[in-house]
Amino acid sequence: MDEDFFLLPPPPPVGPQDGTPEGTPEGVRREIERCQELCRALEQEHAELQTAKEAVEQQTRELRKEGELLHKNLGQQTSSSRNEEPSCQVGIFLAKEENNRLRQEKQLLKKQLEGVGKRVAWEDPVMTLPTLPEKKMVFKGLVTNKEDMNKLMLAPLIRYPLPGGSALITFEKAKVAQRIIAAKEHVVELSYGEELEEHDRCRVRVQAAPVELLLPSALEMRLKRSSRSILVSDLPSLGISDESLLDKLELFFSKTKNGGGEVESREFLDDPGQVVLTFAQDGVAEPLIARGRIQVLIGKGKYELKISPCMNGDITNLQLQPCCCPRTVLLSGIPPVLGQESMRDTLEIHFQKASRGGGEVDALAYVPAGWWGVAVFTEDVALSQPAPLSPLAPGHGGN
Repeated sequence: MDEDFFLLPPPPPVGPQDGTPEGTPEGVRREIERCQELCRALEQEHAELQTAKEAVEQQTRELRKEGELLHKNLGQQTSSSRNEEPSCQVGIFLAKEENNRLRQEKQLLKKQLEGVGKRVAWEDPVMTLPTLPEKKMVFKGLVTNKEDMNKLMLAPLIRYPLPGGSALITFEKAKVAQRIIAAKEHVVELSYGEELEEHDRCRVRVQAAPVELLLPSALEMRLKRSSRSILVSDLPSLGISDESLLDKLELFFSKTKNGGGEVESREFLDDPGQVVLTFAQDGVAEPLIARGRIQVLIGKGKYELKISPCMNGDITNLQLQPCCCPRTVLLSGIPPVLGQESMRDTLEIHFQKASRGGGEVDALAYVPAGWWGVAVFTEDVALSQPAPLSPLAPGHGGN
């Protein structure tokens, strides 16, 4: 059997290490001092370990207390959560119910708002006027004296929406319309021309109200004279189409021997007796305007035409004011019990009777229920006169 051998270090020397003979008083004294120093070091180390132990024990006690407090708080929170869970669930359920109710109410209000908007659009077109579109304006050169230079003639053309089950009626006299409006409600007999017993007669109730429109009260324009356009007026009536007349004018004014040049565009104004010609180059229009009048060969005849500067204008400010039509009444609430022609005749017959407070009817437009219409209001006086803006009469209605 093999055997293992280990080499151990020699034991530490016992006795004095400074060469002092063992057993001498000096050697014993030195050994005692060395032991005393070692004892003091051990005591100091023991004290440090004791201090560290106490610190660890103190920290352990604090951590234990903190753990107990956390455990206690966790228990309380768990118990509180168990108690509050039903109430929280009830609160969530109530919140969802309230949210659903508010959503339904919002949808209902939205529908009501849309209905109000549509009703306002029909009953009060003043509230739904669109913004004024940009539109170029051309001065037609109708100034005849200095007194008219600062006057602008307006020809209102106003479209008034008519809802189904309504009618516009215009009387020859304003006082008749005012009587009809003052009565507010009228009972209309639907069986005119028939001999019926009282219990067989059919009547409907309709409401009368004034018609209010927005009319221009102040207008500001920015005018600019065109450098390449002229206004040709005093055109003759030759019995040819407008396009043929424009071709003949373009042919004449495009020739340099006539003082013209290449024509870029030509167009009639609203007045068929006036044409605007625009040249491709600058410097052509001014000499023609300076001449004022020019002999133009059209077909086999010569005609003297007037040449005026062309003024382009943009509306910069337009102010409107409400105006009540003095002779026109809006009738509403008309049920669809008769055909369109029959109902129109019935209304006209009823409101022409003086015994009913009516009078001579000038115009009547009726829109059956389920339809819609547009009435066009124009001036009550000739366009050649300064236009008072209040007396308007309905033009026509459309489905």
